[in-house]
Amino acid sequence: MNNLVVAKFGGSAIGPDGLSIPIVLQRIEEMRRDSKVVAVFSAPLTVYDGRPRSLTDVVLEMGRNAGSGREPEMGTVRGAYDKILEMVGQKYEAECRGMVDSYLGKARQCLLKAAGQGFAGEIRSLALAYSGEILMSHIMAYIIKGRGIGAEAVDLDMWPIITDDNIEFTNFLYSQSVSRMQGMERLVSENEVVSIGGFIGRTAGGTVTTYERGGSDRTAADIGILFHGKYNTRIDFEKDSSVASADPKTVQDGLGTVHQLSYNEARLAGMFGMKILDPIAIKEILENGVDIPITITDMKNPERTTVIKRKTDSRNGHPLKIVTGKRNCAIVRIERNASQRLQSSLKQDRRYGEYVTLSPFVRDEIEFSRFLFLDADYVRWSEKYIRSFDPLAAITYNRGVVTLIGDEMWRVQQVASRASARVGEAGLNILNMDAQEETSRIIIVIEDSEDNVDTAIRSIHQERDAARFV
Repeated sequence: MNNLVVAKFGGSAIGPDGLSIPIVLQRIEEMRRDSKVVAVFSAPLTVYDGRPRSLTDVVLEMGRNAGSGREPEMGTVRGAYDKILEMVGQKYEAECRGMVDSYLGKARQCLLKAAGQGFAGEIRSLALAYSGEILMSHIMAYIIKGRGIGAEAVDLDMWPIITDDNIEFTNFLYSQSVSRMQGMERLVSENEVVSIGGFIGRTAGGTVTTYERGGSDRTAADIGILFHGKYNTRIDFEKDSSVASADPKTVQDGLGTVHQLSYNEARLAGMFGMKILDPIAIKEILENGVDIPITITDMKNPERTTVIKRKTDSRNGHPLKIVTGKRNCAIVRIERNASQRLQSSLKQDRRYGEYVTLSPFVRDEIEFSRFLFLDADYVRWSEKYIRSFDPLAAITYNRGVVTLIGDEMWRVQQVASRASARVGEAGLNILNMDAQEETSRIIIVIEDSEDNVDTAIRSIHQERDAARFV
């Protein structure tokens, strides 16, 4: 069976105005030595208002402005791609420039439609696709071909990722996707490298859809799922570092390198604030019953990697793998019977799972359930929906959560008491603590104000180095 690597390059990997594309090309060259390569590209970054921003964010802002009657000005987007076009070989430069003109013209037409119809639904999806991921994947195919490598991009008319009808927050449909992947299979068979835009899907009826932000991770996972069994498939996420024991922006001293993570540990880390990969990508791999190795690679130093697999090697490194945190959380307290209906609806109707169940409690002989939602904005938007299950549901905002993660964390002596003591010594009040061996995580809920979450992470992480374990 031939090898296939699905390599995802996010906006930061591409760099502002394509600054890091030479490194991207070097990495693709290395991968193709022993594998077919499917390269998944996010929209590139550009410098906007003095700081790097994704073109996705730029176009979203333009769409909102268009909805308010402001005519779209494509200068910023055009300027970013003009710089990237300089990397296209002379043989393909004119052809590629014509393609860029066509796609940006289509994106502008979508933005103009937003003035009368609003920037939502397929208008939004098409504007983002034509100005971002789809366009970038086509440019990269031209750049790669210019280096004498057989490469093609996946067109929208042969799109293999079929989703449900939820246009802006869509969900992958495996069986329908399998029936639509013949075109991409042919491209992979005939070329050394195939490029595809992340974040984008299509319904069975042809409507263009988008995942939530971070959806290019899901695209890489979905492509891996579809080609699993057809090739010896692995997934590679190219980033600016491998996985550390905490976010380097929060903890500067005593960081440890995490060499292996289980699917479970990676999913939890993503849910609770570590920018490793979208946890829904892991969820989709598990739901479809496949076992695909995932590598997080430091793009500038490829020897530094973190391997993610279903089950890690026994006793691989420090059992307390990661200390992470998340701000802007909310807690929903709801009567137990109503909570069961709410959970069922969240799973089946909204396919939403970014929450965890905390320990229940009893008041006035009534049993209540508690849910920690990891995105308070989602709760704000959904208050009416939540209260439709229990009009007396109590919702508390302004909560932060610090989480300790490790499938074998039980091996760390007095881990829960040491962590809580450290938080107390930092002058923070623990509002809730949930420690369960079976779930591979310890959750500490605190007030989300000032730098409380970062302070708690640093305090607990200091204890990691001193921890004793069996």
